[in-house]
This record gives sequence, structure tokens and C-alpha cells, in this order.
Amino acid sequence: MNNKKGPQLFKGLALYAVIFLVVIAIVSSVSGGFFADDQSTTELEYSDFVLYLEKGMVNEVIVKENSLTYKGKLVDGTAFVVSVPSSYDAAVITEKYLVPLSADGVLTVTTVKASALSGLLGWLPTILMFILLIIMFRSLSGGGKGGVMNFGKSKARMTKGENKITFEKVAALEEEKQELAEIVDYLKNPKKYKEMGARIPRGVLLVGPPGTGKTYISKAVAGEADVPFFSISGSDFVEMFVGVGASRVRDLFADAKKNSPCIVFIDEIDAVGRRRGAGIGGGNDEREQTLNQLLVEMDGFDENSGIIVLAATNRPDVLDPAILRPGRFDRQIVISTPDVKGREEVFALYAKGKPLDEQIDMKVLAKRTPGFTPADIENTMNEAALLTARRNGTIIHMDDIEEAITRVIAGPQKKSRVISEKEKRLTAYHEAGHAVVMRSTEGGDPVHQVTIMPRGSAGGFTEQLPQEDRYYATKTQMEEEIRHLLGGRVAEAIYLKDISTGASNDLERATKIAHDMVTKYGMSEAIGPVNYSDADEVFLGRDFTSKQNYSEELASKIDAEVKSIIEAAYAETEKILKKHKKEIERVAEALLEMETLDQEEFEAVFAGTKTIEELKSADAERFAARKVIEDEEAKKRAEKEAEEAKAAEKEKLNGVRVAILDKDGKFVVKENEDSAEDNQAENSEESSEDNSENE
Repeated sequence: MNNKKGPQLFKGLALYAVIFLVVIAIVSSVSGGFFADDQSTTELEYSDFVLYLEKGMVNEVIVKENSLTYKGKLVDGTAFVVSVPSSYDAAVITEKYLVPLSADGVLTVTTVKASALSGLLGWLPTILMFILLIIMFRSLSGGGKGGVMNFGKSKARMTKGENKITFEKVAALEEEKQELAEIVDYLKNPKKYKEMGARIPRGVLLVGPPGTGKTYISKAVAGEADVPFFSISGSDFVEMFVGVGASRVRDLFADAKKNSPCIVFIDEIDAVGRRRGAGIGGGNDEREQTLNQLLVEMDGFDENSGIIVLAATNRPDVLDPAILRPGRFDRQIVISTPDVKGREEVFALYAKGKPLDEQIDMKVLAKRTPGFTPADIENTMNEAALLTARRNGTIIHMDDIEEAITRVIAGPQKKSRVISEKEKRLTAYHEAGHAVVMRSTEGGDPVHQVTIMPRGSAGGFTEQLPQEDRYYATKTQMEEEIRHLLGGRVAEAIYLKDISTGASNDLERATKIAHDMVTKYGMSEAIGPVNYSDADEVFLGRDFTSKQNYSEELASKIDAEVKSIIEAAYAETEKILKKHKKEIERVAEALLEMETLDQEEFEAVFAGTKTIEELKSADAERFAARKVIEDEEAKKRAEKEAEEAKAAEKEKLNGVRVAILDKDGKFVVKENEDSAEDNQAENSEESSEDNSENE
């Protein structure tokens, strides 16, 4: 039953009551009370009224119960109203004048009884104010934890029995699941650990890049243990009111104690757990008060038995040391991007329920997507399903997933963008420069795709497919990466005799790599193996300005060394591109004709084994074969939808009686075809039975 129905009904009735009373007040004020007419009314003084009574000049008096105001008419027809001062006794007028004059027939006295409505109108302002206060209070309280009056209540959402996620649905996190299985076992069998004198970790901090599954595996822990799961974001604690965050922390743990054993999950804990220091407000900062209360609740004066706190963050470097010490977050579990085996498992997980082509191999997809997080893979499979549905297909092919991967990396194609021939040629030589430098590097990764079709904010791009996952980079590999990035700029300068702004991002990335080589990794002989990077990032609550931890003289040397690395890479890139002039020309011309080259086509153009006409012919044949498959799938989908629509219409008309014209032009009422066939069969059976009886 919906528990919100009562408050909503009360609010509706209260609103109608207020409107009703306001209307009554308006009507009463317009009507003029218990006496009103179209004549003008004269207001008499009390002494004049008494004098008129003594002289017999009053013709009619209207008296209202419990009122000191008289109304009436004089002998000449003038309407009047008179108020008896509170210092006088109205009973004296009644006994001395009104009763005797009325008995003599000189005066007509009418007594009006006070109605319940008039009494209600007297209390109208008080009633209105009371109702408005009730409505205001209930709207502020919100009927729950979401109202303004309850801003100190926790916003955590508790789920119990609704969580169907278990460890079986978590892929590529085997070691992490083993670590968290201990938490699950404790929640199920706490006695075993207490007998051994062991203290289970009170808090587990999940650290990793965005999209690696920190929240997902936390839900799996709750589903595996089958305990209540409180989930809240770190930003939900802090509000504009002072003390709200600490109050919500207390309320959260109070609710958790009532439902223990349970799991409390705080997502993005760095929003409240940042390092305390020389920030805004010092110790009186609202965020720091929230953090202090969280520290007390996790390891303070109260024993939170049966409450396990899971927290997730991708910024462990900014957390306060007090929250990371043993007794609070005793254990840290790093959840990184999956390797090739893990990506294969994730692809298989998100491929369930999707109609995939039998030729699709999960191992190939895993090798195709180095560096992808589980969130990226889920997005890739969803994009592939959307692309298939967009073309009215029934099966997801490898081409659909390839396009989905490229969309996730670089964005969708912008086929409608109008590009001039000059810019198109510039882009072709730029991307050909990147591709040829990558291809000419010994031991480098192969070029997977080259295109001059705009995607996202890029006018074109060259994609390289790593042969294996790398967790470290050598000095040689970083120098090769700089040459790859400079390939586009150098190709423009050599073959177009001009340079463009299209290489700005390439130069930025190349400069950063060179700067990190000198200051962070100590790969410069002139500077030496010393780290001069700014390891401490600037964030609210610590420092507002980054300070340079080396002298100005050393800064000049660092700048000179970075420039030297870039210039050396530029010179080496020039040698490579001048050496492969024919290859550059062939790749650029092929891009101008075909716009996109895959790995096989690029290798054929680079080696000169196939002409552009041969590539275009093979591409046309592949496109025609693909078009046949897509048309067949679209036809099957259309037939399926038509059958479903026909079945739905048939089900809708089942048992419906319709009127049709017979051969004589008369309307005959019949049922639909199914019912008619059933009736015909029944009638034939009945007629055969009758014939047998007659025989």
C-alpha cells in the first residue's frame, strides 16, 4: 500500500477547506453581514439614537443576539446603524425603550439569532492561520527524510532482499573477490572469528580508476552475504547548513546499528574524506566536521559490531591519513583495469542476452580493446546493439562491434560535415605521416586503422593496436611515442610546405611525455635521476597554489632538456618521412579516395602490393555482401513484426461479433473467423449426431 496516499489526501482536503473558507469570507464581506439593502445607511451616535426613540422617530429596529450593534429605519425611511458603547448596558435600552414601544405598536422590533456560520466567520482568521501552519510544517518535513525539516537525516538508501548481484556476476576480479569473501564469511559466521580473537576489518577502501567496478562489486558483497545494504554518496553528507553532515553521519550509523549485521557503502568518499589542513574555515569547516564525525563512528567510543563500511574512490592521494589508519579503513583493495583475460570474461558477461554472430571471438575483442574498463566494454556492447537495431538487423556482427569500439574511443562519425578539398588533403597527409612513422618503427605496434573521416572533435585519426598489455614504459618506447605524435606535423611541413593547428593536441601530448621523462622519471642525463614533479596535486582543503620545488636556474635547464628531446624526435621523424616519400604519397592518395583504411588495406598500400582501384573493388564487394546480409536481416525483422502485429490484432478481435452484408444485401451478425470456424466445427458435430439419432 502506498503510504504517501494519506499525506497527499490530507493536503488536498486542507487546500479545499482553505478555499471554501476564503470564499465564505468574501461572500460575507460583499453581502454586508446580517443586514444589507440597496439604500444608503446613516451611522447614528448612541445619544441621537436614544433621543429618536424617546421622540418616536424610529420605525424599525433589528437586534442581533450577542451583539452591541443595532440596525433599523427611521419614520422617514432612512436606514441607520448604531453601535452601543461598551460602557453602556444594552439591556437598559431593551427594557426601557424597545419592549414598551414595541408593545404600543409604535416600533417594530426584530430579533435575529446568531448563526453557526457567523460564529465560524469570527474564527476564520485563526482557522486559516492554523491550516496554513499545518500545511507549511508538513511540506517542510516532507513526510520522510527528504524534507527541509529533516535535513539532518541520512539520505542513505537501504536495500534488503532486492539485491540479486552475486560474485558469479562479477567478472575479471578474482583476487578482489577472494579478499572480499572474507567479509562475506564474517557477516554469515561471526562466531568463528570471535572465538579466534580475530577482529574483522571495519572498513575496506576500494581504489581504482572510474568504471572498473568498485560500486558493482560492493553490491555483490551485499548480495552474497544477504544483508541490508546502505548506499550513499560522499556529497550527500555536506549541505549549506552547518552541522548537517555530522548529523547525517550519526543518523546513518544509527540506522545501520538497528539493521546490523549490514554493509554501509560510501561512494566517492573523497568528497568528505579529504586531508585536513590549511583550507577554508580550518577546524570549523563543515566538511571537516563531517569527517571528524565519520572518524568517531568508525573507531570512536561506540562499538559498531556487525557494521562493515565499504568506500570507493579514485583519488586515494587526497584522503586524510586518519581515515586510512588501522581500525578504520584497515584494508585497501586496488581495482585496476582488467588484463586481456579479464576483458575476455567481461565481454562474455555483457554478451549474454544479445544475438551475436557465431564468428565473433571474445579473445579477438579482448585484444582489440587494451585499456578498456568494464564500463567501457559494457558501453561498447550496448553501442553495437544500438547500431544493429538502427539498421533493422537481427544479429550483431563483428563490423558492428568494431564500429562501436571506434565510437567509444573517438566518437561517432560526422559524415554530413562539409570539408573542402584543401583541408581534406591536409588531413590525409597529416594522418599518413602518423601511420608511416608508426609502421616504420622496429618492434612497434601495427596500425589498425587510418581515417580522415571526422569523429568527435578530431578531423581524422590513426589508431594503433598494441600486441600486448603494458604496465610500464621504457625510455625508448616514450621516445617512439613522441615521434609518432610529431609525424603529422612533420608530414605537413615536408609535403605541403605549410603547417596547421591540427597538430596542437599532438604537440601538447608530446611535450607532456618529454616533461615527465625529465622531471618525473629521471630519464635525462643532464638533469639526473631526480624527481622534480609536483606530486601533491592542488585541491580544496590543503593548498591553493602549487609551489615549484626547484630553483629558477634548474627550471631553465629542465625547459632546455625538454626542448632538446622534442627537437631530437622531430629531426628523427623528418628522416623517417623523407626516407618513405613514396609510401606517404600512396597512403595519402588512398585516404583521399577511400577515406578509411583498415589494417590489411594500409599494409597493402604501404607495400605497394595493391592499387587503389583493386582496394576500392574489394571494398565494394565487401560492402555489397554486407548489404545483402543486412537486407535479409531487415526482411526477417519486418516479417517477424508483421506476424506479431497480426497475432496481436487477432487476439484483440477474438470473440468480437461483427455485422457483415450477405448475398441478399442484409446485415448478418457473425463472430470473427476463429470463432466462426469453431462454431462451424461444433455445428457439424451436432448435425452428425442428429443424423445418427434419426437413423
